[in-house]
Amino acid sequence: MTAPIAATEPYALFRAWMAEAEASEANDPNAMSLASCTPDGFPSVRIVLLKGLDERGFVFFTNKQSRKGGELLANPRAALAFHWKSLRRQVRVEGAIEEVTEAESDAYYATRPRLSRLGAWASQQSRPLSGRAELEGALAEAEARFPGAEIPRPPHWGGFRLLPARLEFWQDMPFRLHDRRVFHAAPGGDWRIETLYP
Repeated sequence: MTAPIAATEPYALFRAWMAEAEASEANDPNAMSLASCTPDGFPSVRIVLLKGLDERGFVFFTNKQSRKGGELLANPRAALAFHWKSLRRQVRVEGAIEEVTEAESDAYYATRPRLSRLGAWASQQSRPLSGRAELEGALAEAEARFPGAEIPRPPHWGGFRLLPARLEFWQDMPFRLHDRRVFHAAPGGDWRIETLYP
């Protein structure tokens, strides 16, 4: 029988679960659902990849002129959900959104493959596209514009950090008597912990 969740600090627990996911999940263990809100109040969700975690929060990168970028800039609150099916675990995170520093965005952008960096210039993310040829043409223009190894980060491309106010860890248990532990951010950097009914 799986042991109940006993951790008292959420980041250490998340890192431990992520390490297990990286060892067992076949594809993108860092995939997470990102929920934002449209200007008229409807939830909007998509899958993105977690690219960083520090004592401040969870980091991901995108075109800030995309639909999600616009939603996050207009209403800087969001939620994340990680689901590792083979491990029968889920983590939900809710909190405020902040933009990462220019230096953080530059550092991550520099690690991306060349075509991914060119794609950040070529793609008008979330806008209508007449066909694949239009995108390929824009990519060819970006390649001609930046023929060398140096491809600067587009000004509209960068990162966001979700600053957790609430983290919930869910673990499958026999007979649907699941284990749920919630960490609430408290003043002074402490965490208030509660356990929920399944």
